[in-house]
Amino acid sequence: MTRVHAFADDVLQELDAVGLVAAYRQGLSIPEVIEASIARAEAVDERLGALAHEAYDRARAEARAPRPGFFAGVPTFLKDNVDVAGMPTQHGSDAFVAAPAKRDGDFARMYLATGLVPLGKTRLSEFGFSGAVDHPRLGPVRTPWHTDHYAGASSAGSAAFVAAGVVPIAHANDGGGSIRIPASVNGLVGLKPTRNRLAQDKLMRDMPVRIVSDGVLTRSVRDTAAFYREAEKVFRHPRLAPIGDINRPGRSRLRIAVVTSGIGRDASPEVRELTLKTAALLESLGHRVEEIDPPVPGRFADQFILYWASLAMFIVRSGRRQHGPTWDATQLDNLTLGLARHCQRNLHKLPLAIAGLGASRRLATKHHAVYDVTLTPTLATATPTVGHLDPTADYEQVMDRLMDWVAFTPLQNATGEPAISLPLATTSTGLPQGMMFGSGHGREARLMELALELEEAAPWPRIQDQ
Repeated sequence: MTRVHAFADDVLQELDAVGLVAAYRQGLSIPEVIEASIARAEAVDERLGALAHEAYDRARAEARAPRPGFFAGVPTFLKDNVDVAGMPTQHGSDAFVAAPAKRDGDFARMYLATGLVPLGKTRLSEFGFSGAVDHPRLGPVRTPWHTDHYAGASSAGSAAFVAAGVVPIAHANDGGGSIRIPASVNGLVGLKPTRNRLAQDKLMRDMPVRIVSDGVLTRSVRDTAAFYREAEKVFRHPRLAPIGDINRPGRSRLRIAVVTSGIGRDASPEVRELTLKTAALLESLGHRVEEIDPPVPGRFADQFILYWASLAMFIVRSGRRQHGPTWDATQLDNLTLGLARHCQRNLHKLPLAIAGLGASRRLATKHHAVYDVTLTPTLATATPTVGHLDPTADYEQVMDRLMDWVAFTPLQNATGEPAISLPLATTSTGLPQGMMFGSGHGREARLMELALELEEAAPWPRIQDQ
């Protein structure tokens, strides 16, 4: 296996974000940390392909006078589909040329108000549609755990840099699994929060069904918990109870449902076995565990795909209006164009599909009236090798392979409920395989308390130890 990481005997050492904050309070130099993080990015990116836009000089300047906030001086990256002042927002596409954003979008404004220092932006699949980042011109984003394999879904660039030790925390967002999928692939913690938990850019807010949620990827549960604690000091939705400061495992023993049949596809035999081992761990900790069938019908998969495809059709039809005169739809990849065609052919079914997504919310509410948490694998199979989801291949081939892999994550995008992927399992080939825990609307605190318990009971592997 070809592993790549940047952990070194420098000022960053192996510190997570909370550890780095503590070190700053003891006198560690912020400019030295930022410089070390830049050096790490430059050392590994040629092999990972994670960087979309570098803003190293800006980061150096901010390091000398960091903005206030708990994470003041902690290096980070943002995914290249949110606006950051002075940086282009390219959405992983060659179909247009983006000018630098004139101002921070709503998410970046909230994110950076916590004190985080951006080093630049990270790569995503074109408009976030694919479960793997693989660009016809730029090539793939590779996981540092094994560079023959993808780094996962559209937040792959952020995940690769966090897993490789370049930064301890990075922005991700999730419209079909794109926080949780790269968390699973790269051995990270990835929480998709409840819909409306964090501030979002207008593009995300204007969706007919708001399936996208922003968040972060980290190496420790405490970093994820600290981020949400600090973020809600900046932005709090009035209809959601605050998460608060989650810093210890929960004491309540939970009713946990286990599901290994995905939305239209089942987990592979190996992944099912790994999921049941996680269920056994939960039982050993005193939780009540029951294996059940999926809580939504199999037709949900087709309904979600059609709604997903409608977003692609909107991009194809409105590209020039949204992105200006450089727009050239012939440069879109086969998945984006194929999704748009799929929606066009099935446009008459779209209202029913949207109604089906609404019905999934009601079914999920009934499900979580019985079960506190649902355990599934994050992904149905092991991480595919580079080329398996080639964006130049036929749409039908790519879509079929995607659905074989991404069979569990879309449900929470439709329901708006939170879900977290934790690196609790390892495949027979030594790759991380995330386990996903979902809960009811607004129950992030419950998920993070459980995550802290599991992190303590079964510490996950570290790439630098392999």
